Amino acid sequence: MNLNPVILSIPIFFALMSIELVYEAITKKRTYRLNDAITNINLGTLNQITGIFSKIINIGIYTVIFELFAFTTLPANWLTFIILFLLYDLCFYWSHRLAHQVSLFWGGHVVHHQSEDFNLTVALRQSSTAFIWSFPFYIPLALIGFDPLQFVTVGAFNLLYQFWIHTEHVKKIGWLEHILNTPSHHRVHHGRDPKYIDKNYAGVFIIWDKMFGTFKEEEERPTYGITKPVNSWNPVYANFAHYIDLFHYVKQSKSWSDTKNMLFKQPGWLPEYLGGVQTPKEVSGEFQKYNADISFIWAKVYIFIQFIVMLLVVSYFLFNNAEFDGITKGLFVAWIVYSAVMFGSLFETRNKKIIGLEIFRLLTIPAGVTGLIILGYGLPEWLIILSGIFSLLNLVFVVWIFRKMFSD
Repeated sequence: MNLNPVILSIPIFFALMSIELVYEAITKKRTYRLNDAITNINLGTLNQITGIFSKIINIGIYTVIFELFAFTTLPANWLTFIILFLLYDLCFYWSHRLAHQVSLFWGGHVVHHQSEDFNLTVALRQSSTAFIWSFPFYIPLALIGFDPLQFVTVGAFNLLYQFWIHTEHVKKIGWLEHILNTPSHHRVHHGRDPKYIDKNYAGVFIIWDKMFGTFKEEEERPTYGITKPVNSWNPVYANFAHYIDLFHYVKQSKSWSDTKNMLFKQPGWLPEYLGGVQTPKEVSGEFQKYNADISFIWAKVYIFIQFIVMLLVVSYFLFNNAEFDGITKGLFVAWIVYSAVMFGSLFETRNKKIIGLEIFRLLTIPAGVTGLIILGYGLPEWLIILSGIFSLLNLVFVVWIFRKMFSD
């Protein structure tokens, strides 16, 4: 059983998102779009899956530094927990700030800002590569002597706090606005308006922004997203879009100095022969969000049902992955990534070839269940029949949907 507090909080995340949706149904204020929300959660899913492997590396490095190079060994008690919580948040501030100010690091964080909506699903929209650039900022905590288990626990609670601040439905919360990072402060951080860019980096405590001169009060409603929209529902592409752009420009570099500047100066820095520094521009008129979508309502129903099934598989995997061998883990990851990419493709395309790819995905469901039972992972045998019936019904459903779409 996975005892990671973030994994254990997944049911709470979805309960709060459901409450937010009910509230929107009552107030008629919409901040959700199905295509965007599913993509956000898909990116969170990929983040948690890659986290299974990346955390082994990060925690391993932290533990080695702690055991070999720590100046002292601090006791793990409530006092050191509070101190570590404050220091961890300070490290988060600088990690987060540099992720916005260094183009290479931005590639690991931009994923979180790509959504042009602002709701609780955006909190789950996390990068699968950010750990590469962010982890070194926390090494001082190992050198100081904070216990690795306490470090992991504090990090999880820091991340959990940041979930609730991704909403437009909480305005101001009184005097706490002066101390804590709040929805109002974080809406500013997600704005692509020039005056909001590179502001309010805080994780939990907004005091860091006020101390280091990066605080901005919320004025008019921000325009959400990034200055160069990713314009895709493909979660794998979303993770690598900025790196792809950087690689494209670096290939055209005429000097090592220009290459270094493109990688380590602010996002958008380019030499004059490639167009010069790209500065954010004011949003003029009505902002048009990227909204590639399927108009046929039953196609949306189909995608949503498949998405729920994928989430059930993801939950089973995240809670039980310690029981699986390397090959089984790899097959789970491959199926989940394939499914997430397929959902984005179904929203975006009317290419008939996609039906074959989706039929193949459906066939892997009963095949995968059968394989897990044969390998002795404790699933009931009746699940083979149920998954087979589910896949057969969905094969009929998907063929009908695509015939309907392509005949229009």
